[in-house]
Amino acid sequence: MRPNDWREDILLHEDAIALQLEKERRKNTPIYGGVVKYFPLALAEVARCSMAGQIQHNPDVPLCWDRAKSGDELDALMRHLSDHSIEPVDDDGQLHLAKVAWRALAALQKHLEGEKV
Repeated sequence: MRPNDWREDILLHEDAIALQLEKERRKNTPIYGGVVKYFPLALAEVARCSMAGQIQHNPDVPLCWDRAKSGDELDALMRHLSDHSIEPVDDDGQLHLAKVAWRALAALQKHLEGEKV
């Protein structure tokens, strides 16, 4: 055995533990069973809303989240929630609640990425 072999063994063992923890984390994150299966209609509506926003704001590029045009998630969320209480459908034909959900997801994504929301 070379003098540094035991260090390599420890690193390999640590890598194996990290891989196992990642597998467990993924198993304990039921994206389909815990979200998609619960809210299929709502998620489809948010997806349609997302596409409508893409066509409105960036019609010449493939579907993407242009963060330069989307910076006030919480204020926009509240505006759409308030507008929903008056009229459920926005001027562009999209449901205000779908826009609320999209903005909530955007704010959560940014928060999880460490961006200030």
